[in-house]
Amino acid sequence: MPIYKTLQINETTTAYFWHITEDVTSLFRAVSLKDTSLFRLEGMKSEAHQRGFLAVRMLLQYLGYTDYDLTYDASGKPHLGDGKQISISHSHEFSCICISTELMGIDIEKCKEKTLKIAPRFLEIKHLEGLSIPDKIAKATVIWGVKESIFKIKNEVGISFPEHIFEDEFDLIDGTCSANLYFNNQIENFNIQFYNIEEYIFVCVFPKN
Repeated sequence: MPIYKTLQINETTTAYFWHITEDVTSLFRAVSLKDTSLFRLEGMKSEAHQRGFLAVRMLLQYLGYTDYDLTYDASGKPHLGDGKQISISHSHEFSCICISTELMGIDIEKCKEKTLKIAPRFLEIKHLEGLSIPDKIAKATVIWGVKESIFKIKNEVGISFPEHIFEDEFDLIDGTCSANLYFNNQIENFNIQFYNIEEYIFVCVFPKN
């Protein structure tokens, strides 16, 4: 299907969402891939992963880019040829890219019970106290997305979600929160915005100046 949603995060940052209803063959025929991307695609065992990968290229085409404009550095971080910042995420039926003049990181995650079951491994349980089960799932999903997004920004080996990234107290209704990274004898602070996209949580993280 065409682009599902555009979300204006701030004056210089926009997120674009593709609802993946197509099969792999349809998506593959609609995009042009460079050899390295074709090699990556062929190595993916999961059809869902392949569809997510190709839907990202559909979004790039929608914005006037091609797969040739997207490169990855040695640590796997994506870059655009025009120098703009890009972050990429996909989960089940959605792929998302975010374009900005600011450094940022994004994550989209489907709300599911599994996230709540593993929550003690990556967050402080006090964040979930007194909430209904659906709100616990949603909040755990936000926190996971925050940590994933911060990791994408930093992209450094050794960062641990439970040991190095700590989210401040927040309410789901606010749509915003903050978090801190304690790593390599430094403290870095981040501002976060999060949104509901159907049964998904979308998170966008910016380093504080």
